[in-house]
Amino acid sequence: MGFVVKKAGVVTTVQDKGRFGYQGSGFSTNGVMDHRAFTIANLLVENDPDAPVVEFALAGPTVRFTTNTCIAITGGDFSPTLDGEPVPLYTAIMVHRGSILRFKASKTGCYGYLAIAGGSVRVPEVMGSRSTNLKCELGGFRGRALVVGDYLPFATKSIDFLPNLGSHRIDGDNAFYGFEEDEVTVRVIPGPQEHMFTDAGIQTFYGRTYTTTTKSDRMGYRLDGPEIETKRGSDIISDGIAFGAVQVPSHGRPIIMLADRQTTGGYAKIGTIATVDIPKLVQRPPGSTVRFERISVQDAQALLREEARRFDMLALKVRRPSADGISPRRTARRLTPILEKQAERTQADTLWIDRANRAERVGNRNLLTGTPIATDKQPTAKGSAPAASAPAGPREEGAPVEERSTPNAASAHEDGNNTA
Repeated sequence: MGFVVKKAGVVTTVQDKGRFGYQGSGFSTNGVMDHRAFTIANLLVENDPDAPVVEFALAGPTVRFTTNTCIAITGGDFSPTLDGEPVPLYTAIMVHRGSILRFKASKTGCYGYLAIAGGSVRVPEVMGSRSTNLKCELGGFRGRALVVGDYLPFATKSIDFLPNLGSHRIDGDNAFYGFEEDEVTVRVIPGPQEHMFTDAGIQTFYGRTYTTTTKSDRMGYRLDGPEIETKRGSDIISDGIAFGAVQVPSHGRPIIMLADRQTTGGYAKIGTIATVDIPKLVQRPPGSTVRFERISVQDAQALLREEARRFDMLALKVRRPSADGISPRRTARRLTPILEKQAERTQADTLWIDRANRAERVGNRNLLTGTPIATDKQPTAKGSAPAASAPAGPREEGAPVEERSTPNAASAHEDGNNTA
C-alpha cells in the first residue's frame, strides 16, 4: 500500500538527512535542502527524525493514495488540495484510500515536503541513507526523480488513527522564513580562505546585497551582485566543501554550495552560512535579495543548540492531549493489561455472582418463568402468625375448600363449650 504518481512535478525525489561518511570516496551527502521543514514534517506525523520524505521543487506532484494514512505538508506554499479541498500546511491530516493530493506551482518558497506517518515511503537504504543521488543514480526511488506511473509503497500498510491528532499542527513558519519580506539576512561564519580577500572585498560581501538567480538548483545557488575583490585570485588546491560554503570564483560573485554539491572544490571560500539560516536561503525564489551578516563559530553553535531545544518543545506540543485523541481500540489495548493485573491481585476473592447461593439464583429464575417453587418457609407479614403449611400448588377451579383449624381457633371452641 502506498501512492501512485499521477503527475511528477518539476523535481520530486525521496530525501532524508543525507548520506554521510562517503565524501572521501567522492559521494555527495545529498539529503533535504530545507532541514527545518523536513524536521517539522516528521514531528507532525510522529515519524523518526531521519525518516525519508518526498521533496518537491517549484511545482509539486499529484499522487493518488491506495491506503489510509496520515500526512503533513511543510515548506513553501504549493496550494495543496485533497480531493479538491484545500489542505492546511504544517498540520497532520488523515487521508483515505483513493484520495488524490494535488500540488500547484509554489506561491511562496521553492521547496515543499510531504511526510507520511508510519515511517514514510519504503525505499532501500544505500550507504546508510535513503536520499536520492541524482548524478550517481543511487538511493531514493531507483536513484532518480519520480515520474508518472511510479508506485511508492509505504513502510506501514495502513494507518487509521494518530493519537491526539488535533494537537499535531502549528501556525505555519512564516515568521522564520520571512516570505513576505523583500530581503532576507543570513548569518555567515568566516571561511578558511578569508585571508585571500582584500578588506574592501570582505566589506563588499558583508555590506552589499546580492540577488538569487535562475542558475540555482540542489547543487548550489549562484548570486548576482557586486564583485568581491581578491588579493591574488581565488584559485586554491581543491579541498572539502561544507554544506552552505560560499565559494567565490574568478568572476568575483558568490556561489553557495548546497545538498548535491561536489565533495571538493578549487575556489576560495569566503565564508559558510550558519546551518540554522540555510533554510531561509534555499526557500528564496530567483530575484530575491540576500544580505550577509558575520557571526562567530560559537554564535552559530549556540543558534543550532537553540533550534534543537525548540524542536524538542515542538515535539511535546504536538503530542499534548486533545479532544479527538482517543482511540477506542488503543484504549482497550491499554486497559487490558491493567485489568489483568487487578484480576491477578484479587484472584483469591470470588466474584459476587460466585458467592451467591446457586439455589437462590435458580429460584429467582423460576419465579420469572412462573414455575412453582417448593420451600420450607414462606415469608410472613409483620405481626401475623405463620402458616401451618404451604399449599402444594394452585387450587383447581370448583374444588371444595378444605377447612383447617388453628390453635387459636381450637382454644376459642373449647372456651365456648366450657361456658355453655
